[in-house]
Amino acid sequence: MLVQDELLENIRKAKQGDESAKSVIFTENAPLLKSIIRRFTGKGIEYDDLYQIACIGFLKAINNFDESFGVKFSTYTVPMVIGEIKRYMRDNGAIKVSRTLKILANKINKYIDGYQTENNVPPSVEDIAKRFGITEDEVVVAMDSARMPVSIFDKFDDEEDGAELIDKLSYADGEEKILDKIHISNIISRLDERDRKIIIMRFFRDRTQTEIAESLGVSQVQVSRLENRIIDRIRKEYDE
Repeated sequence: MLVQDELLENIRKAKQGDESAKSVIFTENAPLLKSIIRRFTGKGIEYDDLYQIACIGFLKAINNFDESFGVKFSTYTVPMVIGEIKRYMRDNGAIKVSRTLKILANKINKYIDGYQTENNVPPSVEDIAKRFGITEDEVVVAMDSARMPVSIFDKFDDEEDGAELIDKLSYADGEEKILDKIHISNIISRLDERDRKIIIMRFFRDRTQTEIAESLGVSQVQVSRLENRIIDRIRKEYDE
């Protein structure tokens, strides 16, 4: 493996167009790229295509890396490559979900939260279908679409020109903290549906543990335990 000084020197040369320096950086970071790509295999896109897209993200990481921030190159690279792959999958891949379906899924989720808070039980598929004037099959399809990987470039409201999740990140925090938040966002996207919902409701929608407990049909104590376990997992993956 390259030591930090050698890596930085090769990055400087690569930015100036030195192809041999780029080749060295690619070779040394090939295991990192492959580990990222493995997360997206089996989702309808060929490995070779994933590798090419990952390389595009990797080149962007090289060209945009600013050593003055004191961020590790690998820390900067991972969200860049993941973001590039997810943008490709969102726009061209097999898991592409239409904007109309995403909006419907968001509305259904909000309705479920409100219904469950008011009635202490979740609505049935039939209830949801009647509420939105659609078939039960359409409800299932919309709810399944909400299980797709979360991207920091997805909309977090129902408007066509609404803000993206990345807009939630404060640029006043500085480059390093922004990168940290992007990294954390990618970790959150890999949580299962319930854990991801808890984190989003707790830290993005400012819900209390009691409100989340009512929404999920569990006790506040259980939500507290789940929240601590999820945060511990995020911290562990962040430090790896």
